[in-house]
Formats: sequence, C-alpha cells, structure tokens
Amino acid sequence: MSEPRLPYAEAWPRDSEFEIVQTYHSAVRALMAQRLADDGRPWEQAVLDPAFGPTRADFERIEADVLASGRRFEPSATVSLREEPEKYNPLAGITDSGEQVLDEEGRRVVGTGDNVFRAKADIEGTARYVSDIDVVMDMLDNGVPQGTIAVIDDSGGTLTAPILGQFTAIVCLGGTTRSHLGILSREYWVPCLMNARLDGLADGDRILVEYSRPAADAYADAEAAEAARARIVKVS
Repeated sequence: MSEPRLPYAEAWPRDSEFEIVQTYHSAVRALMAQRLADDGRPWEQAVLDPAFGPTRADFERIEADVLASGRRFEPSATVSLREEPEKYNPLAGITDSGEQVLDEEGRRVVGTGDNVFRAKADIEGTARYVSDIDVVMDMLDNGVPQGTIAVIDDSGGTLTAPILGQFTAIVCLGGTTRSHLGILSREYWVPCLMNARLDGLADGDRILVEYSRPAADAYADAEAAEAARARIVKVS
C-alpha cells in the first residue's frame, strides 16, 4: 500500500516571490494543519466538511497578525492602495535601473513574465498602461488603439473585462497563469504574460513580447520557472 499523501504539500512547489505572501500562506497552512490534527479525521473526509474550512474570522485574524508585525502588502492593484492605504506599501511607479540586459540583437530586455499559452508568433505592439477606471472608460468611449499591448495590474480581469478582447496582447504585473485574467485571456485568445517583472518599460514604448514561448508550468521549481519566462524587448 502506498504512503498517504500529505494534504496540500504538492500544491506549493516553491516559496512565494514576496516574503509577506509567504508569511500569509504559511499562517493559513499552519492553521489548517492544526485544525486537521485537532479534528482527527483523515484529510479526505475533513476537507469535504464545510465546517472544517477557514472562516472569515480566521482570515481577518491572520491579516491582523501580519500587519501588526509591520509588514505591508504590495499594491499590484491601484484601487487597493486607494481604498485601504494603511495595508499597503506605496506604489514604486515605473522603475528604470539602466542596467537591463540586451537580447541577441542588442535591444534592451525591459521585462519578463510567465506565458499563459503559446501563441503562433511573438507580438510587436505599443505598451499602454491600463491601471485605473479612467483609462478603461476612455478606451470604451474612443476605442482601444490598434496594436495595444495592455500593461495592467492584478485587478485586470475585472477592470478590463469590457475591452479585454480588443487588446492585441496583455502583460499583467501580478497573479499567475491560473489567475482570473489568465483564464479570460485564454478564452478570448489574447496572448498574455502574468506575474511580469518590468524594468525600464514606459507607457508608449514599442515592444516585442515572446508570446511564442511554451506556456509556463505553474508547478515548476524556481530554477525551471525562471528559465522559462518570456522576455519583453524594447524595440523603440
């Protein structure tokens, strides 16, 4: 007989990129491990009981403990910072280290990301930051400019839903390939990078994005995941 599988362990192949996220996730896992030990039932039985799962009070306590430690969340969605500034670090804005690596043609690599699905070819377009409702409303009223590669934050699936299908492609600063925006981009067949890290990419830049790379493996180890990231190259 095979050994019983530990609950949820295989779903966490590597630590989070952000220390605060790792702290929060670790607290949730510790809570559920203790609850399972106190419950006494096998995981396969306990997990099907609605009363077994974490409650709103549990999440509020964990969040309060995290914030009390002095840690603050990173505001990948600007609305979060606007509505609850006490919980978030200030926005860093568009950074430019001036130390970008160059691609094979001597062009600056201004970002990387996890490819949601493999497109037929890489895509060249204009980077346009879409981070608040005013930009979305303008595009609703006046149309999405041709060739727009939308650079959006973690609220992208909800914020941009009315115009998402009109983007040439998407670069999202948060989330994973399994996030809401990743799912929507596959449904609309709009090439998309998630969990992007940018350096030196400004609004209006002409960029080439490696959407033809294989889709990212959400369960890959850290080294393999980093090696598989698609590049964003500044063309002009």
